[in-house]
Amino acid sequence: MVTAYDVPADKLISKAAEELKKNEAIQAPAWAPFVKTGAHKERPPEDPDWWFTRVASVLRRVYLDGPIGIRHMRKAYGGKKNVGSRPEKVKRGSGNIARKALQQLESAGYVQKDSIGKKILGRKISPAGQKFLDSIAFKVGKKDE
Repeated sequence: MVTAYDVPADKLISKAAEELKKNEAIQAPAWAPFVKTGAHKERPPEDPDWWFTRVASVLRRVYLDGPIGIRHMRKAYGGKKNVGSRPEKVKRGSGNIARKALQQLESAGYVQKDSIGKKILGRKISPAGQKFLDSIAFKVGKKDE
């Protein structure tokens, strides 16, 4: 059985992004064409469908690392900021992008909140999300052979 662990991340994410475009629960916000993905970036993404790629990447990260929260997502999508002649500083990625992506994945049924009592630990992959990613991984793994 091929899972998301077994296939290359770039192929899995691009194929998952294509499938997520067909889902009505996943829509790019109105501000998506104008926003930078973090303080370390100088410009917004050039790809017009970058939102679906990011959502697919977030879904894969939740699959691999879940339960996972916004702070961990910001750290994962951060990078180095050029501050001139001084040494580079590490900056976190956008929290709003990670939050909206997780909310959309939750409304689509691919992600669910994980908690112990009243304490929320983060979000983890739901059975529907695991089935979605594993079916895409199977298709991607089948093409590689």
